[in-house]
Amino acid sequence: MRTKLIFMAAVMAFTYHSAQEKQDMDLQIKRYSKKIDSIVVSEKSKMNAELDIVDKDFKENKITPEEKQKQRLEIASKYQQTINEKVDAQQSELQAATTEMVKNAVFMDRDSTNKNEMWIGLNGLNMKLGQEKKKTPKQSLQTLELSGSMMGTGLTSKNQPFNFYNKDSDTRNTIINSSQMALRYEGQIGGFKSPVFYRAGLGVRFDQYVPKYGKVFKQDDNALFVGDFDRGNLKRTQFNNTYLYIPVDLRFVLNPKYTEYDGVQYLDNKKRQLSLVMGVYGGVKVGSVNYIKYSNENSRRIVERERIMHGVNDFIVGGKFGISYGGLKIFIQKDFTPIFNDSALLKNKYGVQIGIEFVNIIF
Repeated sequence: MRTKLIFMAAVMAFTYHSAQEKQDMDLQIKRYSKKIDSIVVSEKSKMNAELDIVDKDFKENKITPEEKQKQRLEIASKYQQTINEKVDAQQSELQAATTEMVKNAVFMDRDSTNKNEMWIGLNGLNMKLGQEKKKTPKQSLQTLELSGSMMGTGLTSKNQPFNFYNKDSDTRNTIINSSQMALRYEGQIGGFKSPVFYRAGLGVRFDQYVPKYGKVFKQDDNALFVGDFDRGNLKRTQFNNTYLYIPVDLRFVLNPKYTEYDGVQYLDNKKRQLSLVMGVYGGVKVGSVNYIKYSNENSRRIVERERIMHGVNDFIVGGKFGISYGGLKIFIQKDFTPIFNDSALLKNKYGVQIGIEFVNIIF
């Protein structure tokens, strides 16, 4: 469900920016219409002034009826040509602007700097918004990015920190059971040719743990443990932890490419890059909920959501290692501090995640 919400938010953001393009075009057409009206009104005012002089001369018998008609036609023809020339000049400007907007809408190369870009691949949804503002290589070295990740989360022991698929764990080992979102800023460390970048941001992480078949999380006498379910037919259960966390990363570009602008060489951050990512993160728990869905002789559908009060630490600290190429980003991250404290009667208490970023929206 969280994955769908992230995807929908991304598409809505892209749609909003596309709508902004249409609004900009509508505004430009309105301005064009106002300019045309202004030209017509101004020139007609001048024409009427000259026609009044001709009528005055006729009334004073200074010119004959034939001369009056001839002069009126000459004046009308002169101002008609003037209006047409000025309208044509404005039309050329509108046509040039329209052609540029159509070109930007059609030719959406992933490595270009068009206003809005969106593509979907094996790594999920990728978007670039407002990239027309980044006209120089220097400006492209600083980015603001919204990322979304899907992860497989497991529990390990302190002595075996990377024993991800531990059969002795109280929880199942599933492929995808967690996700996280983060808004982060990236900047370059060192000179314009430096292959080292730093990232810092703010995000939300959702962890989900499912006990072995037929078992559920329980809390009793200030203790948290996994036990058998004996109140009916268990249909679904999961233990959810939600964290507000701060990630801080270093990114090392392994295949740097360069470009020159105004006599200065820059690392070209618009090209596809092979990068290593190393970082740390710290988070604070904002909620722990135990979800149980079951049926019994009285009801076919009973849902319980219980807030967990014991057994979970309020803070986590961990490290991250990843590799990326273009929009494809995979990583592994490990909690240095245990997720569950001494009040939790569990065999494994340390979290480890293997994940892939499936949404990248670059502003």
